[in-house]
Amino acid sequence: MRASQSPARSSPAPPETGQPVPARGAGFEVDWIFARSLRMRPVWDMVERVAPTDATVLITGESGVGKEVVARTLHLKSPRRDRPFVKVNCAALPAELLESELLGYERGAFTGAHRPKPGKFELAHGGTIFLDEVGELPIHLQAKLLQVLQDREFSPLGSTRDVRVDIRVIAATNRDLAERVQRGEFRDDLYYRLNVMSIFVPPLRDRRDEIPQLVEHFLQKYAAQYGRPEPRLSPETWRVFMEYAWPGNIRELENCLKRIVLLESEDFVAALVNGAPQRPSVAVTPALPVAPSRPVWDAQLGLKEIARRAAHEAEGLALREVLDQVRWHRVEAARRLKVSYKTLLQKMKQHGLGLALAVAGALSARV
Repeated sequence: MRASQSPARSSPAPPETGQPVPARGAGFEVDWIFARSLRMRPVWDMVERVAPTDATVLITGESGVGKEVVARTLHLKSPRRDRPFVKVNCAALPAELLESELLGYERGAFTGAHRPKPGKFELAHGGTIFLDEVGELPIHLQAKLLQVLQDREFSPLGSTRDVRVDIRVIAATNRDLAERVQRGEFRDDLYYRLNVMSIFVPPLRDRRDEIPQLVEHFLQKYAAQYGRPEPRLSPETWRVFMEYAWPGNIRELENCLKRIVLLESEDFVAALVNGAPQRPSVAVTPALPVAPSRPVWDAQLGLKEIARRAAHEAEGLALREVLDQVRWHRVEAARRLKVSYKTLLQKMKQHGLGLALAVAGALSARV
């Protein structure tokens, strides 16, 4: 069905007197919605009490629930609000790059280091550093992070000088760090250092009272951003939105609404309830290894070569299936496949999955 249009709506009224009023700042868009949610009230109560201090905070919750919004609120309601807020996604970079990103480096520290570069810790001096997905840090970097937390001091790569920093540390994870500690995948001393104060952000399925205001907010935002008329959703779409479990939480809802604005259609929404995979109307499919419908035998090939080729095809299919399941999150794919991040990248290259990654990323950015 084609989404109907409605005139522009005015901005929502501020929270009622007595409700917490979150801090605002650049890039802050949905804080006022959270302040109205009953399930988020304990979160905001904790933010109000912890923000004025320099206590380290660990924010937990599923992916896409708004952990970064909570982190930014802690910063904007703190005495450090006018100083830098530096975000580091610990899962976005390989371990060998993440260390130089955090600590910085001097000229000549490694091949390609033509000039010195300050690290994220140094850039956050006087302000707040936000370590997102901190559970993905490799063990050797966990030790260096622990040193920074204890001493507020570190040495950039290739340097003999020590850098002292005045920073507040906020970390976030969608993993159970206590369980990872039990399995020896996360240092217990680092866990206790990070978990001085803990804030749990509940999933969107437990905060359905926020959905109407989130929908209104994102429709207004993307209609203005893309120069499209603001849609008026049908009753059926509203029913789906209120009943769907939203495993991807607010991020999934936002992408769904962005697609409605771009396509000016709600036809794909029914697939949410049916569990069908959500695909763009026009899909670009790169060349990928495809399993033959029956074994292909070549008289010139020996049995070992036939087995090798079959194993290669099966490996390619398994790679693609896991990457699709984790939405091309390569760190998570490597974990599920029980290989190193470097090995995963090599396997992707061998099976021509680099193009698939680029296409998937482009489609994700569009929808």
